[in-house]
Amino acid sequence: MKIICIGRNYSAHISELGNELPESPVIFMKPETALLRENKPFYIPEWTQDVHYEAELVFRIGKNGKYIAEKHAFSYVSHYTLGVDFTARDRQSYLKEKRLPWELSKAFDGSAVIGELQQVTTKLPLYLPGLDFSMELNGKEVQQGNPDQMIYSLEKIIAFVSQYFTLKIGDLIFTGTPEGVGKVSAGDVLRGSISAREMFNFKIK
Repeated sequence: MKIICIGRNYSAHISELGNELPESPVIFMKPETALLRENKPFYIPEWTQDVHYEAELVFRIGKNGKYIAEKHAFSYVSHYTLGVDFTARDRQSYLKEKRLPWELSKAFDGSAVIGELQQVTTKLPLYLPGLDFSMELNGKEVQQGNPDQMIYSLEKIIAFVSQYFTLKIGDLIFTGTPEGVGKVSAGDVLRGSISAREMFNFKIK
């Protein structure tokens, strides 16, 4: 099972971090050991002082595919949910400065949170605009977004990624985060929802 993540996919988030617009989807990956689910607590690693949350729509692949055409991309999706891509921002800044890969800051244990998986029950192209999502930090909304705000749509992401990696049943695609990312501290609670339905609710330790 692969966890495929898309970076810099919302313009406002790119601006808040001072990055450039990408010419193609920015791809990075996380190992299966990064997966955190069932509202288990997230433990801040001892080697970082600056972990940030990034709420993202997540889609699960439901059948194997390679070189998938955009027009067929939605048929490869079986479930959706909301997730959190945790980033050790201090470690990431150091790695960027040294022009090194991001894995140490992005792919550590527990850094890929997913909420309750929702089965796709209608045609996704018609349903995607309804996937308004939001996340609260200690009861205060800090992020909100919609697939329409993404620079690269889900079908474009699937078509692009499948040129390089065979997509297999169970793979997860994190589609990027909108503006509003921020630091978490021990004792915080993160709650995420899609269309007002709670997807996750867990503690930071």
